[in-house]
Amino acid sequence: MLKRIKRRYLALAIDSGVVFDSREFMDAVWGAVGKLYGEYGASKSGLTMIDYDAEQGFAVIRVSLVAIDMARAALASMTRIGNKPIAVHVVSVSGTIKALYDKTKR
Repeated sequence: MLKRIKRRYLALAIDSGVVFDSREFMDAVWGAVGKLYGEYGASKSGLTMIDYDAEQGFAVIRVSLVAIDMARAALASMTRIGNKPIAVHVVSVSGTIKALYDKTKR
């Protein structure tokens, strides 16, 4: 019998003076995870972009429950995208998208 994969949703605040598109941001997230944990760690993470608002500096990503600490550490380690400074903060974590938006008042 297959075991169901449990996931968590992370609301992120993106601090940067520059606006990045969603692909640039996710490439940087994948790069940070790969740099810290390698290919094997990145494959366990199951990272997926759910929502991205560049103007507001807000993003929602989905991550596997077993890799949530890895994802948080990788996000905290991000300081640059290209040569532009960035800081990513985890605002909230939830098991459902609806509860996440309720917590963040979006």
